[in-house]
Amino acid sequence: MLGTLPGEESLRQVRYYAHPRNLFWPIVHALFGATPSEIYEERLVFVMARRIALWDVCAAAERRASLDTEIKREVPNTIDALLDANPGIRTVAFNGGTARRLHDRHFTRRPGVAYLHLPSTSPAHASRSFAEKLALWQALREALDG
Repeated sequence: MLGTLPGEESLRQVRYYAHPRNLFWPIVHALFGATPSEIYEERLVFVMARRIALWDVCAAAERRASLDTEIKREVPNTIDALLDANPGIRTVAFNGGTARRLHDRHFTRRPGVAYLHLPSTSPAHASRSFAEKLALWQALREALDG
């Protein structure tokens, strides 16, 4: 699962998807009929047990506040090295369109790897309801089951 870059609240807490209105944790848990724990470490155990890794396309960037639309002068993470070291990765999912666009700007998609463009769970992208996002995120569950 690739996001763009941690937002201000995630950086402050040193936790993925820490903003209280970000829907990542509720959605990923709902995919498996669960409710997210209040304990962050238990959330991590939950996703790891389902073979979901979390990372960001960008290792660093300039950005005003937490807006993905404001990302400039990004430095990509070493995603190619991750895929080279882990040839069993069959699916890369993007949490939102900006993550997908930044990935495609810096990396070539690989044959044999499925790429899922999922709607952003960020509170800045509230044009879809939780139920609509959850329905679209079912593609991740299907990829993991497949």
